Amino acid sequence: MSIKIKTPQGTIAITNEAIATVVGGSITNIHGIVGMASKNQIKDNLNSALHKENYAKGVVIRQEDENIAVDVYTIVSYGIKLSEVSYNVQEKVKYNLETSLGINANSVNVYIQGVRVLNE
Repeated sequence: MSIKIKTPQGTIAITNEAIATVVGGSITNIHGIVGMASKNQIKDNLNSALHKENYAKGVVIRQEDENIAVDVYTIVSYGIKLSEVSYNVQEKVKYNLETSLGINANSVNVYIQGVRVLNE
């Protein structure tokens, strides 16, 4: 499935995998995010953080008129304020989608699938 954007020059189709890569790459650098998680951990048999090539398993994209809705499944580090990390994820995802792909996100829903204790 892909998102279609109509322009005066024609139609642009952006696949969900491309959007998931932009979303996943943008949130992995946020303080407090350990990684992305699979939306179906039992079905996919994944208890660990997803790698760059699997970001599509942790991101759900739904088209709503001319905009999209994004669901992001994350793993956070222990001791971090969850509401602050979630807000940072929402802002970063919206900003990167608008600047990188020219897509506006109606909503960015953050689902925390796990908490990890990091050994430092």
